[in-house]
Amino acid sequence: MNTKLALSAVVAALVLTACAKQESAGTAAPPPPPAPAADAAADAKAAADSAAQAAQQAGQAAGEAGKAAESAAAPATPPADQTPPKQ
Repeated sequence: MNTKLALSAVVAALVLTACAKQESAGTAAPPPPPAPAADAAADAKAAADSAAQAAQQAGQAAGEAGKAAESAAAPATPPADQTPPKQ
């Protein structure tokens, strides 16, 4: 009886060891290599160029909006042909 128990323990230990080895080996594919630095630098330059162009366009739009606001502003003095209201 003790022999059977000892053999069962040895078999169980071998099975657990085999399972652990198989699990640690894994079947997952290795991660892809990182992108080359040149590609990242090109992407960063393109983003910076796009941001600079957007800033330039925003500045032009702000200048045009300022001109439109100046032309739409009410005159500070009433026209000469009208008399001020009496109080």
